[in-house]
Amino acid sequence: MRTSNPALNDNTFQPGLAVGGATMTINGTVNKTAILLLLAFVPAIFVWNKVMGGDAAAGPWIWGGAIGGFIAALVTIFKKDIAHITAPIYALCEGLFLGGISALYERQFHGIVLQAGMLTFGVLFALLAAYRSGLIKATENFKLGVCAATGGIALVYLISIVLGMFGISVPYIHESGMIGIGFSLFVVVIASLNLVLDFDFIENGASLGAPKYLEWYAAFGLMVTLVWLYLEMLRLLAKLSSRRN
Repeated sequence: MRTSNPALNDNTFQPGLAVGGATMTINGTVNKTAILLLLAFVPAIFVWNKVMGGDAAAGPWIWGGAIGGFIAALVTIFKKDIAHITAPIYALCEGLFLGGISALYERQFHGIVLQAGMLTFGVLFALLAAYRSGLIKATENFKLGVCAATGGIALVYLISIVLGMFGISVPYIHESGMIGIGFSLFVVVIASLNLVLDFDFIENGASLGAPKYLEWYAAFGLMVTLVWLYLEMLRLLAKLSSRRN
């Protein structure tokens, strides 16, 4: 079962692990995903209000959330059996980060956060419906293509970060020109298609009888993709707004 989500790899679900015990279900994973989203929403509102109110002390909350979320994600990936603890911590930290970032975008482009949020969940439900109806199938070629594209995007971002440390900016892709918008649109499409891989992986995990605690882990993996998709939606909409202005 191939997936480009670093939280969900081929070793996540192993058949027979839950013999004689409670097993993972799709409904259970959906419920836990909803819990994580709610946990992220509360601190997001807290930091949002600070940034929108002009509180200069909001920076540590944003950076603290980003660093805390990264650490919690790493711990979750390597210690799947405690995902019921680390996944909620990840959600809370991401809420701090997303609330601050969202407010910064909103101050510059009014209404952009609502648009990005609606588009993110619109894509989520549309792709879920398409996957459940069989319109989109996670074939091996499909998975290979999405994984390759995701890896390429990750490499571009890594190079961009490293060069940025030396004051060098990668041209075009971060700008509001046609190339920059095209790049962001491509990233949004790939991030969206990663949701299909996540759906497929979760469904396979449930059918294989994975242990119950992996519901939290699977919910965490799905949320990682949603966070990525939302941030890319913000970037794309910001470029489009800059172009109009």
